[in-house]
Formats: sequence, structure tokens, C-alpha cells
Amino acid sequence: MGPIPCGDIHHLRLTVTDVGRSREFYTSLLGFQVAVESPPPGDPAEAETFKILFGGVVMVRGNLIMGLRPMAPEADRFDPDRVGLDHLSFSAPADPAGLREAPGVPGYPAPLPAVERRPGPG
Repeated sequence: MGPIPCGDIHHLRLTVTDVGRSREFYTSLLGFQVAVESPPPGDPAEAETFKILFGGVVMVRGNLIMGLRPMAPEADRFDPDRVGLDHLSFSAPADPAGLREAPGVPGYPAPLPAVERRPGPG
């Protein structure tokens, strides 16, 4: 099997120490718009939403989706010699190389779920 075709960056998520401060930076200075926020503490949806948002926020700017995840210790600071990006996702064809049905794909013991197709950035 050859390389799996992929497009532009689809989304990324950053681990931050302060979601409020980071949210303000990305919305005020870089023009991101908040798409989804975690419910406040005590909200009945808090536990279920935490499984997806980890207490963070999802923002968009153009075709880029970016999440902020407040899982870093409060005193933690950026270090260029340490890994800091939570994950990076590329847009791809609906079913690259038939992987949705391929048994034994590393990390995917069951068929992959269907995904919503969106145009890539640009």
C-alpha cells in the first residue's frame, strides 16, 4: 500500500494552562470565533462533554478548527525542546485506501466510523 492521500490541516488542539487567557488571545488578536464551549461546572452535561472537550473550547477561523484543552499544570510554561502539540489532523478523502473496512489497521481494531466531509482550508 502506498501513502495515504491527505489534504491541508483540518484541525489542531493545544494543551494550555489557562483556557480563558488563551481564548482571549486567539479571539481578540487572531480573529478566531468560538464554536463550542464546555458547559460550566455543575451543568448536567459537564461530565459527558468533558470526554470530548476536556473542559476546553473549540474555535474556528476560516476553515481551520482549533481546540484549547486545559490539561497542563498551572505553572507549566512553553519549552521549545519539549513536545507541546496535543494532535494535528489532516483532511483526507472520505475513505482513503479503503481503510474504513480494512481489518487490523493499527489502532483501529473495529471499522472506522463515518466522518463528515468538509472542504479543506483555502
